[in-house]
This record gives sequence, structure tokens and C-alpha cells, in this order.
Amino acid sequence: MDKFDAMQVFVRVIEKGSFSAVAKERGIGQPAISKQISGLEDELGTELIHRTSRSISLTEAGRDFYESSLRILDDFESATSRIGRGQTTPKGLIRLTVPPTFARLHMVSKLPSFFAAYPDMAVEMAASESPTTIIQDGFDLAIHSGDLPDSSLVARKFAQTMIILVTTPQYLTHHGAPESPEDLSRHRAVVFTERGVAQPWIFGSGQNAKRVIPTGVFRTSDIEQMRMGVLEHLGIAQAPAWLFAAELREGTVVRLLTPFERTVPILAVRPASRRMSTKVRVFMEHLEKTFALCSQFNPRPS
Repeated sequence: MDKFDAMQVFVRVIEKGSFSAVAKERGIGQPAISKQISGLEDELGTELIHRTSRSISLTEAGRDFYESSLRILDDFESATSRIGRGQTTPKGLIRLTVPPTFARLHMVSKLPSFFAAYPDMAVEMAASESPTTIIQDGFDLAIHSGDLPDSSLVARKFAQTMIILVTTPQYLTHHGAPESPEDLSRHRAVVFTERGVAQPWIFGSGQNAKRVIPTGVFRTSDIEQMRMGVLEHLGIAQAPAWLFAAELREGTVVRLLTPFERTVPILAVRPASRRMSTKVRVFMEHLEKTFALCSQFNPRPS
């Protein structure tokens, strides 16, 4: 058994999530992939993958071996890029999780210039609001807005955004504008919920921060629905400025109580246990460069 090839197959099975997908990618039968994984498990003397009829998952030993395999393959990739036949351009697949609305509005548009600079790279995006899934599911990166809750992850800021209060001019025509956070109790809110609980609006930071529990006729746990609720004049919402970047430029929504806004980072998050590969590094650098050019991404109060 070619142990290095078996290691590559094992990593791809985890990345693709199935034996059949890797078999199709390699142009061989699925039994051949299963045989390589079984041979690797026999060699190591432990089960690496839990198999069911519908899914696969890593065992504890499998997760350890997966992290080790990634480091070995990353080292090999870096060495061949430096030495092998003058190669200097990274290649391979970057797998990342991204909140779906952020991906649609801001991430996918950054890919053409990345592929132009790195034609041998590929990117796979999975929709996820939580960065903590990247370790269990074998992703390279997670995009996350706000503070990082998990100490087993490390983060690099590539952009920032303001948390703003926003509504439409039409809403203000009928209901007027609040002059302070205390005035918001008289206004309708488009309420964002988590597990059925309305999330508080926070104004300012530190000990002087003010918290308001919003109330309104429309509640949702989906940020895209919250955005549409605002655009349909259902009320006021607190949201990251990136969610309404286009509408703020066009004037179809306006910012309220701007002195109370606060800044939060946009982070590229990766497992602390995994060495940063060349392909991950160049992708993170690309995010920093392209988001820095987006003057509309973090619009200033008018």
C-alpha cells in the first residue's frame, strides 16, 4: 500500500464527505477507495471513519490523523512550490464556511480576481453561521462577523463593519425618527431572534453600552428575511452595515442614531492546531486586499 497516496485519499474523503465523490474524482470504482481507507486503518490499528449508509464522520483517532495528514500534505505542497520545477504558485482546494447572506452579497464577487491571480486554486464555500464547525468538518477557514467565541480557533481580521440602526425613508415618513435609544420603545422593530428569543439591540460599548429589547410585528431568525422586512417598511432593525451596503449607497435605507454605532471585526478563522498552509495564507491575503478596496463596505454616516 502506498501510504502517502492513502493519506491523500483519506483527506479527500473527509473534504468531499463521501467515498463515491472521491472515486468519481479519481476515475476509479468506489470499492478501490474503500479498500485504501480500510488498508490505512489496518496499518494504523484503529478505525478512522464511522460509516453509515448515508454519511461518514471522523472518529477521535481519525480527527487526530486528519489534522496530522493536513500538516504533512501542506508541508509537501510548500516544498514542491519552492523547489519542484520552479513552481511558485500555490494550488489545490480551499474549503471555507461563510454565512450565506454575506457570501452572496460580498464573498462570491471577490473570487474572479482570486482565480485570475491563482489559476490552479479552487474554492468550495459551505453555508454556515457558526465558525466552530470547521474543526469537526475539516474546513480550512470560516468567515465570521464579530468577536470570536471559541479559544480553540485563531482569527485574522480582514475587514470591519459598523453595527447600525437602519430603516426606510417611507417608515420615517409615517412614524418619525427616534432621537435616542429610549425613543425606540415607541417604534416598530424588525426583530432578529435566536431559538425564539428576541436579540437585544446594543448601543455603544463597555460600561456605557445601552441595551434595548426590540418589539415589532415581524420576527425572524433569518438575516435575509430581516433585511427584506426593513426594505418592505416593516420597521427599524439593527444590523451590520454590510447587509445594507447597496441600499445605503442608493438612499433606499437610512441610518439612525449614528453616535451610538459600534465597530465589529470580520474575521477569517482557522483551527489553532493546524499550521497555516500556503494556499490558506494567499487566500486570506486576497481577502484583506480586496475588502480594503471596498469603500462602500463600511459606509460612513452622512
